[in-house]
Amino acid sequence: MTDPILPAVPETVATYLRLRGLEPSARTVRRRRKRGDVDDDKLPFAPGRDPRGVGDVLADLTRQAGWESQLAREDLVLQWGQVTGAETARHADPVALVDGILTVQCDSTAWAKNLQLMRAEIVTQLIRRFPEAGVQSVRFVGPDVPSWKWGPRAVPGRGPRDTYG
Repeated sequence: MTDPILPAVPETVATYLRLRGLEPSARTVRRRRKRGDVDDDKLPFAPGRDPRGVGDVLADLTRQAGWESQLAREDLVLQWGQVTGAETARHADPVALVDGILTVQCDSTAWAKNLQLMRAEIVTQLIRRFPEAGVQSVRFVGPDVPSWKWGPRAVPGRGPRDTYG
């Protein structure tokens, strides 16, 4: 008596399973490729195969890698003179951007005060030109002053009261 599930005696089990479609063979894969079943990404005129500029490719790469905000911050520092003007850029430099607050160090307290009066316009320009940088506010500080509190001859007290600028 012959069982309908088991193959006939001359056939092997692997051949039987392959013929029933239960196990693909390398030969059927080769045949499929010869018949013209080519992947769409290998066709010359398939969607997405158009040539693109280097700028577009780099923009996609930076977006996928999550570098947009860091590059926008770098652009903000590099183009600070174009945003604020050449004269202002000579007297004020961006030094930090933490939690949406851009810190700008000025040559003198007078420049810091003048730029504080222009803060709304500067913030508007920064948000318009560099939206990915995340600037929400700008803080203007005066020049760094030397400390008179350290050294072998330091005297307790208030120290000199000059503004250094």
